[in-house]
Amino acid sequence: MRTGKVLSRREFLKTASTVALATGVGASIIVPGRANAQRKKLRILQWNHFVPGFDEWFNNTYVKEWGEKNDTEVIVDNIGLAGLNSRAAAEVSAQKGHDLFMFLWPPPVHEDQVIDHREIYEECERRYGKAIDLAIKSTYNPKTKKFYGFSDSYVPDPINYRKDLWDDVGMFPDTWDDIRVGGRKIKQKHGNPVGIGLASEIDTNMAMRAIMYSFGSSVQDEEGNPVLKSKATLEAIKFVKALYEETMTPEVFTWDASSNNRFMLSGKGSLALNAISITRTGEKQKNPIADKIWLAKAAKGPVRRIGLEHVMDVYVIWKFAENIEGAKQFLVDYIGNFRQAFLASEFYNFPCFPQTVPDLKQLIAYDPKANPPDKYKVLEDVLDWATNVGYPGYANAAIDEVFSTWVISTMFAQAASGRLSPEEAMNQADAEVRRIFAKWKEKGKV
Repeated sequence: MRTGKVLSRREFLKTASTVALATGVGASIIVPGRANAQRKKLRILQWNHFVPGFDEWFNNTYVKEWGEKNDTEVIVDNIGLAGLNSRAAAEVSAQKGHDLFMFLWPPPVHEDQVIDHREIYEECERRYGKAIDLAIKSTYNPKTKKFYGFSDSYVPDPINYRKDLWDDVGMFPDTWDDIRVGGRKIKQKHGNPVGIGLASEIDTNMAMRAIMYSFGSSVQDEEGNPVLKSKATLEAIKFVKALYEETMTPEVFTWDASSNNRFMLSGKGSLALNAISITRTGEKQKNPIADKIWLAKAAKGPVRRIGLEHVMDVYVIWKFAENIEGAKQFLVDYIGNFRQAFLASEFYNFPCFPQTVPDLKQLIAYDPKANPPDKYKVLEDVLDWATNVGYPGYANAAIDEVFSTWVISTMFAQAASGRLSPEEAMNQADAEVRRIFAKWKEKGKV
């Protein structure tokens, strides 16, 4: 049974308009003697954040304040990112679970199981300004005209590099060719390899797409047609094979999502693609290596400078959620309080509604925790080079399945390891991509 009154759209927007802007949390009237009878529950599931202080703030400060002001008991469950897809599948199968479920990537395969999140975007845009294009392309299906999710934030995916080693060989990792040449020189001179995953894990997924996009290749075109098999894709595969052979070691074939963090903080690596979790962890550990790890924008390829978001926070509200209206209200209020979330994440989560953190550039230009204090300033123009999974189109259900079944990561790994030729790896992946797209086109989702 769904608890609480189900509000109409007009009632929801009227309620949202009364939210206190200064605090970013909603206000409600509690009638003495009836509070217990009226008290609602809101269940939220999200990952174990890389920055523990964020979970501390969100779970023990923000949601408690919001719950008190909205006469709602808020229950937050945190799990590791590797368990998100299986947990979501279990909730869909049982038709029971959390009211708000947060993914770290677009989940359009669940479109039929979620509400249309359009009115949440509309209310947030009315109050806080427009959402970034990256958020829309990660939560909207232009075929069905439905918002299958709502994105509050994204995480930049810069290059993490050892400045001392790169300075020693007189180079800077500005282009992919620089990374190949400089990485080879560093490995030959110092024995420190490049660390870019070639495994079935999320960081590999992002890194390989960044290379593809920068070479002019993609899984689909703007209209959602599969276009993987191309000269540009073949060149990207050949480049990764050479990059692996000249600058890396076999360990990258068995990495998990945190391997590149350990690789860089151990002092072993010369370069990795990752969020600022590497440097933030080093700062907390007072690891002397952290001061030597600097950040650079996504590398430029033969066609363009482009990278991925590292992860894309996407909340969904299941159709079977017991407190749908409370979940909607929570998201609207949370966006209004996002500056605190940005600070609690230590610049990890960037806002999808930029006006909610108007002083973002000033904040990241000087951080006393960092050495040097302007280490994170490089992220100030991240939206000029960060794009979505599914570029240049939208993150549709076919793209989601290709992403979740590691088709692209496997393609690059097979060629780099020599198990298949670049042409064979591309042809095999292309056949799988076309099969997946055909399936979802038949379902009317692409």
